[in-house]
Amino acid sequence: MTTPGQHMAAEIAEQPAVLAGQVARRAEFAEIAHVIARRPPRFALLAARGSSDHAALYAKYLIEVLLGLPAGLVSPSTVTLYGARPDLRDVLLISVSQSGGSPDLLEFTGTARKQGALTVAVTNTPSSPLNGAAELAVDIGAGAEQAVAATKTYSATLLALYLLIDAVRGGDGSAAAELGTLAEEALQAPVQRAIDRYRFVDRIITTGRGYSYATALESALKLAETSYLAARAYSGADLLHGPVAAIDGDTAVLAVTGTGRGGSAMNDVLKAVSERGADVLALGSASEEVPAAVRIPVPPVAEELAPVLEVLPVQRLALGLAIARGGDPDNPRGLRKVTKTR
Repeated sequence: MTTPGQHMAAEIAEQPAVLAGQVARRAEFAEIAHVIARRPPRFALLAARGSSDHAALYAKYLIEVLLGLPAGLVSPSTVTLYGARPDLRDVLLISVSQSGGSPDLLEFTGTARKQGALTVAVTNTPSSPLNGAAELAVDIGAGAEQAVAATKTYSATLLALYLLIDAVRGGDGSAAAELGTLAEEALQAPVQRAIDRYRFVDRIITTGRGYSYATALESALKLAETSYLAARAYSGADLLHGPVAAIDGDTAVLAVTGTGRGGSAMNDVLKAVSERGADVLALGSASEEVPAAVRIPVPPVAEELAPVLEVLPVQRLALGLAIARGGDPDNPRGLRKVTKTR
């Protein structure tokens, strides 16, 4: 007999070992990066769905900041539903999918390759159709994931993308060397107070800037799919452009606040939501330095790697809230592990 959330809890706990294993394999990522570097693209595109879409957004920041290349997230339906055939000569397409089985990503990747793109699949399933459709393939290497909610595959996807993109620019991945140890520390962050405080909340806003915007998006998804919360994510900048008007004393705000430039840019956001009476949960390496009702600290690390650690206590929060609200995050209603769309 299984207990609620046991698969999710076990897979959350595996992450330090998974991340350390990826760092040990960084030469594999470098081999693929060298192929990309020999065929320098004009720009990069990223294709993904669900949690992988948030990882792709993270990669967009990495590509634009670290490589100095324009990058964008594709809309697969332009190809799959509307039959578009864009000119993708000298373009890098990175398709991100934990299962590698989504029909729309498979079709888009195959079409992009025919249209001249250098295609790279980033998956947790080396034998997947997506790997076969792409010219190059990156193995996330997180191991089988049984829980419906992605945990270890998400953090491992982030690190895989970092190691790949860092290697394209000639890096050796050394900034990630201690991530396994730091992940252990991040998983010890206290979340019970937040679980007790927010177990009866109906809606929550998540927000972050820069690299950590991906964390805000993933946080909203995890809280929605496991605890059935009405969760909505905004970049800190977008939140101030209108949506802040909907925030009041009945609104919980999960704000990702790191020590880098993105975190510093959140100061005006936190001031605005605090003035409107929002109940703020600050999460990140700068959480102790901002106004908040509850704080969840995360170990400091290079800003471009912070999302790998930030998401870990969020996963524990989502797990704890789901159970406290009487649910089973291993069996969220209406969801399956692989969602197939076209």
